[in-house]
Amino acid sequence: MTDFEKVIEFENMYKAYRKSKSGKGFKKSSARFSVMALDGIHSLIEQLENKTYTVSKYNEFKVYEPKERLIQTTSFKDKVVQHSLCDNVLLPRMQEIFILDNCAGQKGKGTLFGLDRLSMHMLDFYGKNGHNGYILKCDITKFFYNISHPQLKDIIRYHFGYDKDICWLCNLFVDSTEGKGIPLGNQINQGLALLYLDGMDKLIKYELGIEYYGRYMDDFYLIHPNREYLKYCLSVITEHLKTLDLTLNEKTQIFPFKNGVSFLGFHTYISKDGKVIRRVKNENKRNAQRKYLKMAKMVANGRLPAEKFDASYQAYKNHLSHGNCYGLSKALDERICKVIPQKE
Repeated sequence: MTDFEKVIEFENMYKAYRKSKSGKGFKKSSARFSVMALDGIHSLIEQLENKTYTVSKYNEFKVYEPKERLIQTTSFKDKVVQHSLCDNVLLPRMQEIFILDNCAGQKGKGTLFGLDRLSMHMLDFYGKNGHNGYILKCDITKFFYNISHPQLKDIIRYHFGYDKDICWLCNLFVDSTEGKGIPLGNQINQGLALLYLDGMDKLIKYELGIEYYGRYMDDFYLIHPNREYLKYCLSVITEHLKTLDLTLNEKTQIFPFKNGVSFLGFHTYISKDGKVIRRVKNENKRNAQRKYLKMAKMVANGRLPAEKFDASYQAYKNHLSHGNCYGLSKALDERICKVIPQKE
């Protein structure tokens, strides 16, 4: 069975349909599709086999946390195709391609994995060098919005060229919007974005020989004893990114290892007695306090269901539990209780 045949196999498409149906959103298009689910799946399979399948027009909306971003979401039937493509072909193959410290969007990985790898890297570096070293912290300018379609399709062809039908389907999603960039709301684009920088990962790890390196999407760090070598690495990375039509933003800088590094919402550093300390970034702390106090007032005024507040607030407290944030968590609880007295 070819990879494309795995995507369009009825059982896999049905699983993709069930998974898509269990997700948020898609109420109207999901309902229409579900009325004749089996016929809908058969129709999708036929369109994919005959190459008559097309990606529907996107729905667009903006989110403002942690920063303003334009989200473009697909129709329900496109969600089904993406689930089958990603679950049965792209993600399993990519996990074989990626380095360990490419941390985002993969089974068994995520923000906690990335934070724990950073802690391990910093502890290991500290054991060999103490606080004598430097960190190069990099961030790419508007990453998703600047991904080049021709470059991405070349990378897809390099890794999946053995199956021209898979390339055809991936390219269909890549070119489903005009100009540069790929939509943030597409499941497939999360994986393709990770793949877009895989060459950079391997350049840094194997050609530049950086032992302590980690990346979460477009946010990455390098740790090394020599500041001048990190300056050289920065120049090499900058040139490599030019070939991908990407640039580093003003947050990119080199600073002493003892200062620690901001990564995945926390500022992580090694204390004088050699312990890993993880604190919430001040900006994130202020934003979260504003957000949850506002939500708490909406609950108190009957404008927001308590269950919705609880789900979001507990998710944030779970995030805080990964750092040295007991005092922050307790203080926020106390402020919330003043707004919602019954809240314990």
